[in-house]
Amino acid sequence: MNSIFFSTDSCKGYDLVVVGGGIIGCATAREMKIRHPQMRIAIVEKEDGLAKHQTGHNSGVIHAGIYYKPESLKSKLCVEGLKLSYDYIKEKNIPFKQVGKLIVASNDSEITYLNELYERGLKNKCPDIELIDKNCIKNHEPKCTGVKAIWSPWTGIVDWAVVCQHFAEDLKKMGGDIFLNFEVSGIAECVKCKGETNSPFISLYSTNKYLNTKYILTCAGLHSDRLAAITGCDLSTRIVPIRGEYLLIKEDKKNFISTNIYPVPNPKFPFLGVHFTPKLNGDTWIGPNAVVAFAKEGYHWKNINIKDCAELANFSGLYKLCFKHIASGIYEVIKSIFYVLSIKESQRFVPEIQFRDVVRGPAGVRAQALDNNGDLIDDFLFDTGLNKRVIHCRNIPSPGATSSLAIAKFISDKLEKDFKL
Repeated sequence: MNSIFFSTDSCKGYDLVVVGGGIIGCATAREMKIRHPQMRIAIVEKEDGLAKHQTGHNSGVIHAGIYYKPESLKSKLCVEGLKLSYDYIKEKNIPFKQVGKLIVASNDSEITYLNELYERGLKNKCPDIELIDKNCIKNHEPKCTGVKAIWSPWTGIVDWAVVCQHFAEDLKKMGGDIFLNFEVSGIAECVKCKGETNSPFISLYSTNKYLNTKYILTCAGLHSDRLAAITGCDLSTRIVPIRGEYLLIKEDKKNFISTNIYPVPNPKFPFLGVHFTPKLNGDTWIGPNAVVAFAKEGYHWKNINIKDCAELANFSGLYKLCFKHIASGIYEVIKSIFYVLSIKESQRFVPEIQFRDVVRGPAGVRAQALDNNGDLIDDFLFDTGLNKRVIHCRNIPSPGATSSLAIAKFISDKLEKDFKL
């Protein structure tokens, strides 16, 4: 077995290794290196590149923080992350568009909840949001119809995978390391220094290689529950892969809309519903739906992983979730097959859109944390393992990309406290 960072005379290794090369892992490794320049920090990633999954398979929206419960960590970190993201994007000259967002009530029955959502946004200190009437809706997007809306001018669009790459480059420029094609299969006390009392190392194992480190942070997204189990953590919370499928407006209708258009979310359903997203290249995405995937990285119905399916089949929380949302769950599957239904939903806000204008588009898979009762975990969830030398991020709720720089500060504070750095 080959060692990446090992000596036969004495154990050498990193001070901190971050498992997971998505936007949270890269942002946190960068933040820790800024705070502690002397620390030896590395990222390990199982793929041949960074940001291959959730970070690289999302709508690219820069969220303003309207939806989240006031005074919650999610709302605070999103609003803080919004400002930090714009500052960083501008500093690095990363392409973006500050296109804004309309959250539209399509009929009078939705106005009450729209007003409540607006009050929530004010409490969250979302910048410059407005409650506007149907005439003002047309001013922001002529193709959009509705009776009332929230206008969020600071909502934007960016490629979060590009942002993640910049975080990684910052880390490398400061002396940090990144190892690709390193899928962690084991975490254990280092054999060479076992029994030592002076800061013994622990080892991360992959195929035919390993490296040593004093501390580990896992930010593994879809695989976060498995990594936690490796170090002895319980599996009362599991990750259920939820695929979101988008539709794409055809090439002959580039720049079809100029702003994000969202429905008023149904408070009984955990996702935001079908919406319009303008992309940097002029494309327009419509969606997503929400269906359980048959693989951790199941971007299509044909992606089936037997191990992943077996874990889901043995998880009682999934059955309870399906029972709670059986009607809406079936409808989401039907929408996946007959995407004309998604078009009909979207016509409530943009009547001009027709079935002939749309083709199937990309998909992403969300790492949805779920407990044994079938309840969705909507808050940050951390766990520790291997003599408290490993911290697992077992749930980093949406909008993780927008909040990434703020989340990195939050996690770094936790690392400093728990590891007594």
